[in-house]
Amino acid sequence: MKELSLNILDIAMNSVKAGAKNVDITIDEQGPELNLTIRDDGCGMSPEQVEEVTNPFFTTRTTRKVGMGVPLLKLAAEQTGGKLTVTSRQGEEKHGTETKALFYTDHIDFTPLGDIVSSICTLIQGSPAIDWHFVHGRDGKTVELDTKELRQVLGDVPLDSYEVIKWIEDYLKEGYSSI
Repeated sequence: MKELSLNILDIAMNSVKAGAKNVDITIDEQGPELNLTIRDDGCGMSPEQVEEVTNPFFTTRTTRKVGMGVPLLKLAAEQTGGKLTVTSRQGEEKHGTETKALFYTDHIDFTPLGDIVSSICTLIQGSPAIDWHFVHGRDGKTVELDTKELRQVLGDVPLDSYEVIKWIEDYLKEGYSSI
């Protein structure tokens, strides 16, 4: 993929498909390191599925025989000297999946972050019932959005209404103008 924001969109959609009610997306930049974490409380994966998740010829989808999202994220991280780890737990309590990727931004093969604002807006608009928590920290400054907080303020106004999505977009863009 040409931008990490598209990888984030793809991996977060896996959380949606896994029935997650809460998805946390964290980007933490410290010097040349960019750590990306996507954590959900979806159904989780078996240990066997976790072992196979980076194999492009493994997928739980029935509509196609390949699954490229996690393998492409792994490739993007490893091309910079970084790594990808996936942990998951199934069961009645504390189920979910965590995908972590480490990138070195000073490496020539680092994939740019891209349009993260559009990716976050797309996720919220496409799955407004999920509680999304997004944090991007860089050099001691942070952009953060928590849809649980928005719901408290908005009451019955749906998160996927045009006005709310436009406000979220403007809010995130304003946040990014200061970091």
